[in-house]
Amino acid sequence: MARPNIVWITLDSVRADHTTLDGYDRETTPDLERIGREGHAFRNCFAHSLSTLPSTGAMMSGYPPSRNTVGVDGNQLPDSISTMPERFADAGYTTACLSRNSYLSSATGLDRGFDRFQWLSSSTLHEAGLRPLLSYALNLRTHSAGLSTDTAKHSSAYLMNEVAKDWLSDFRRADDPFFFYLHYNEPHRPYYPPRKYLDRFTDDIAMSGTEAAEFALDVHYNLEDVVANGCGLTDDEWAALKAMYDAEIAYTDEMVGRLFDHIQSNADRDTVVVITADHGELFGEYGLLSHSYVLHDAVTRVPLVVHGLEDDLAVDGDETVQHLDVFRTLLNVVGGDPGDTIGVDLREETRDFAVSQRGPTDFDELLAHNSSFDTSRFHTETLTALRTPEFKYQRSADRSELFALPDEDEDVSADYPDERTALDEELGDWLEQYGQPVGDAEEDEFSDAVTRQLRDLGYME
Repeated sequence: MARPNIVWITLDSVRADHTTLDGYDRETTPDLERIGREGHAFRNCFAHSLSTLPSTGAMMSGYPPSRNTVGVDGNQLPDSISTMPERFADAGYTTACLSRNSYLSSATGLDRGFDRFQWLSSSTLHEAGLRPLLSYALNLRTHSAGLSTDTAKHSSAYLMNEVAKDWLSDFRRADDPFFFYLHYNEPHRPYYPPRKYLDRFTDDIAMSGTEAAEFALDVHYNLEDVVANGCGLTDDEWAALKAMYDAEIAYTDEMVGRLFDHIQSNADRDTVVVITADHGELFGEYGLLSHSYVLHDAVTRVPLVVHGLEDDLAVDGDETVQHLDVFRTLLNVVGGDPGDTIGVDLREETRDFAVSQRGPTDFDELLAHNSSFDTSRFHTETLTALRTPEFKYQRSADRSELFALPDEDEDVSADYPDERTALDEELGDWLEQYGQPVGDAEEDEFSDAVTRQLRDLGYME
């Protein structure tokens, strides 16, 4: 294959089992399914972490979270680490990133190596360009929440597409191939879909689309209180949340399908398109909502579609893959140098297990709402989970557990002592080889604009 263009699309907060690709009973991702049929669809892709900062830190660095330290011991990528866009640039690629999430921005150093970078937020919208902004304004009623001043209600996938189209036109006028990374913030909380999608999945719930979206917004703004007090939602309320979340997925799927078709119809050379998610979402697992604290499959198993990689792959759609396998494969395809980044070349190798990590955490916000909240169920120190098709073994300085999948509640270490010993040794070897920090953790204060968006997303009080 001649050096192809590469478009990598990351969707925020999409758990695999809420996608049509995974056999979900709602048609949430028909476009991803279509693209996957033409290319490669993977049902067992596991993110490197449970939230945007450490997951994207892994993707941008080529190292797992405990090695690159982003989202584990600090919020800044150490200068000593060569980023993925820098590696593509060294291979002769123009590199660009369009991000709707403030964790993928200059605030964390994850913009390093991109020739062209834009973080789309309420404070930077003026940089999007006149044509995309006018088009977005004219479509605000159908592709967002209309004239609401509540920024949490607004969807941005349409605007992302319009900006991306302008950038793609610019790229086509250059001689070099391009690596274009896009991060769509939907379907991240608060699950407030655009007006035209409000009633997409409300036929079998007790609320109207508007009522369900407003309820989802209320849960978003009171998340810590809801979780601290046991997520005591009624069946109708759970159904409303999931309907709005699914509608957000379906809307974003439509937008990604439109962008994919635009790329295909205007491509001037072979183009590889990757579509995945940075992490999933919890809906009651461990009594939690959103994507904090645990490395449950609900937050680590995500959709993955790769289109345009014509080589025969050693891995099929049911085998285990991780994001950095795809990055390493693409770097090898284009003649880049993956160096000591982790991952396997999917054209030549398969992996026996996936590893996900989460940094140390505390429960101060939950305890402030309910001093009796049971924290004993959770790890507080850095947590690493090794997952095979049959088992998940996870370990921190607190303790270790073995789960016989798909159950992730009962520790079965006593029932499977040989498996526990083998996986403990495997995890120890992995941590020694790949899990040690390569530089000092770096932390810096976020700007006011970044802090505002993190508040909108529910990451900060």
